[in-house]
Amino acid sequence: MKKIKDENKILIMLAFFSISIGLWGNFRQLWLQDNNFSVTQISNIISIGTLISVIGIALIGRYVTSNKLKKTLTFILIIKFINMLLLYFLNGTNKTELIRLTIIIDIIMEYIIITSIYPLITTIVKNNTIYSKRKLTEYLFRDIGILFGGIFIGKSIAGILVDYNICLIISNVFLLISIFTMLNIKINKIEEKTVNKNSMIKDILKSKIMSLYLLDMFIGTIAMSTALGLKMLTITNYFAFSDSVATNYLLIIGLIADGIGILALKYLTPKNDYLTITIKFGIRFMGYVIAFISNNLMITLIAITWSLLISTAYENICDGVYINRVENDYQLSFANIRYIIRFLGEAIGVYFCGIMYEIGLKYMFGLSAILMIFQIGLAYYLIHLRRVEKIQNE
Repeated sequence: MKKIKDENKILIMLAFFSISIGLWGNFRQLWLQDNNFSVTQISNIISIGTLISVIGIALIGRYVTSNKLKKTLTFILIIKFINMLLLYFLNGTNKTELIRLTIIIDIIMEYIIITSIYPLITTIVKNNTIYSKRKLTEYLFRDIGILFGGIFIGKSIAGILVDYNICLIISNVFLLISIFTMLNIKINKIEEKTVNKNSMIKDILKSKIMSLYLLDMFIGTIAMSTALGLKMLTITNYFAFSDSVATNYLLIIGLIADGIGILALKYLTPKNDYLTITIKFGIRFMGYVIAFISNNLMITLIAITWSLLISTAYENICDGVYINRVENDYQLSFANIRYIIRFLGEAIGVYFCGIMYEIGLKYMFGLSAILMIFQIGLAYYLIHLRRVEKIQNE
């Protein structure tokens, strides 16, 4: 029997973890709503959890070496497992503050794990293809988790009604499998150089391309989260979809998006990177502008659908090409910096989303479109800088 490569074992662990995230994360907002939290409260909880996760990621980057990364992630997975068990028993108890705290912890653990997967892989192999495989694995198996939710939610199995809380405990089973998978991954000890992280940050900021990439990612994350940070609540409340219909909608869109991502990676990556950015972000921008002006539910749903469909495509160009400029010794630290910036953007975007949600649906997409003007402009400029750099190095 052919031995499974260590990097593939990590992807298998990520697959089980992503199923867990897809199943639970899809219903987490609705679970909170069922426990009498308002949309604004839910938005604030998610924002706070995302913001605090930045501190955890910073601590990982500061004190955890590549050789200790596997043990650290295993420990965090176990904490998340125990925390989710607690959430299961808190359902319907009206212990508002404890629920709030436990959800925040859940978000923090989730984001730290997602942040650290690629740096763990880079201790074995690093290239644009493995980066895209890591992203596609996360997206594809997250959608499989959503599939499980769509199939079972509202159904009665062996006399038990499958509600959000049952989905939570099933999600925890997949999380447990990911823990056992992680325990069976062997990471060979690597000889690590002493990395001056302050110097690394200065080197990144000295690079015009890398500093602008981080700024572009920050603005882009705020824009995306402003429009879609509360998408399950938006679809079920504004569009009056049932939880089952909303889940199936997100599932179908997610699976098609995964297919587009795979095709883009294998066949559709154009030589013209300007075209790539226009396809991924330019059409999304136009959709949001039209949704804002028209204030039409059908047009808004089309804009949401396109945004989700194209979300997984061209990861190797939009992110991988910049991430792989960083030396292996700096990968963990850089990943932490990158995700800190991303999660700060997400926290701000979800907060904006909660405010715009209360004002009116079209304002979520109007504000997002304004932010995308700066995001797309920076993305085009980055391509120009990379081309100039390539010419100078030839």
